[in-house]
Amino acid sequence: MTAPGTGDAREVRAEDAFDVPKMATWLTGHAATADAGVDLGAVPEVRQFSGGVSNLTYQLRYPGGDLILRRPPKGTHHKGAHDMAREHRVQTALGRVLPYVPRTVALCEDPSVIGTPFYVMQRIEGPIPRKELPRGIRLDPDEVATLCRNVIDLLVELHGVDVAASGLADLGKGPGYVRRQVEGWSERYRRARTWNVGSFERVMHWLDANQPADRPHTLVHNDFRFDNVVLDPADPTRPIGLLDWELATVGDPLMDLAGTLGYWVQPGDGRLLQAFRRQPTHLPGMMTREQVVAHYAERTGIAVTNREWAWYEVFGLFRVAVIAQQVYQRYLTGQTTNRQFRSFGVAVVLLELRCRRLIARARRMDAARAAAPVGAPS
Repeated sequence: MTAPGTGDAREVRAEDAFDVPKMATWLTGHAATADAGVDLGAVPEVRQFSGGVSNLTYQLRYPGGDLILRRPPKGTHHKGAHDMAREHRVQTALGRVLPYVPRTVALCEDPSVIGTPFYVMQRIEGPIPRKELPRGIRLDPDEVATLCRNVIDLLVELHGVDVAASGLADLGKGPGYVRRQVEGWSERYRRARTWNVGSFERVMHWLDANQPADRPHTLVHNDFRFDNVVLDPADPTRPIGLLDWELATVGDPLMDLAGTLGYWVQPGDGRLLQAFRRQPTHLPGMMTREQVVAHYAERTGIAVTNREWAWYEVFGLFRVAVIAQQVYQRYLTGQTTNRQFRSFGVAVVLLELRCRRLIARARRMDAARAAAPVGAPS
């Protein structure tokens, strides 16, 4: 294990640029230096982080330290998406009960400042795993295994937070979470579908017809991935930060885990899926998807059968496909020119095929269970 290198902030893309002096003037008048931890009197140098396909993240380099700015992309958005005020509120509340959450500094809901609402937070310094481990970090398989366990345990810790004590209980809408998720993501896909991808209708029908019963609700991150985790610079097997609270809510923790594993590409997944890998889950020492589920179940005490998990796994993959398709639609309609999105349509097609294979396997499980003698284990 070696020390990390620098981060991956780079020059701001032209389409994502904003009026930096105007932003700096606004921030000076609306945030206290004590909250920011830096001298706000200067105009910062701005860099853009390359990760993420939803809200945009920038590094504000002030004399004496950095801050982070989050804003939505330009263009039309689904109602309720890219809600800066909501994300700021969730992150502010969680920052009081989870040490991994960056403290917020200020929220601007006036789009005239930089063209969209935005908020600013303190920066947690440390490397972030993306498609590969950060530059300069070398981990052997035992260290990779430790990193993997620690990251999944971070999700377990989030799901163990007292919802009422967090002040975020009102994010929950009561029973029917699974149904609302299936209906909501299905609606989003139908609205974002383009001519060159599949309909997903068989998948959506199966998800609707086989919904599991609601489980006790917890806080859920809804975008829990390695590239939203900040590692300790002195020990990159240890997470010290958890980022991107845009989709956080109160709901079924297994759907949160399923969303995580929807991005989990591991050895043996095939060359095309490997091409869309966005985190280092291929490394020797990483748990397989099945091992992650077993580890999570052991740590939380939540019991789930193979047949039950099949539904969650399909939902997690479908949800990733919807997100990819929404971004791909933005690319095709010219709302973004970021060329990394031009192949997302292929990913959507691959994800539909994978969902349909898993559904076929689940149906075989159902048939085997139906043929088993009464009282046989499922």
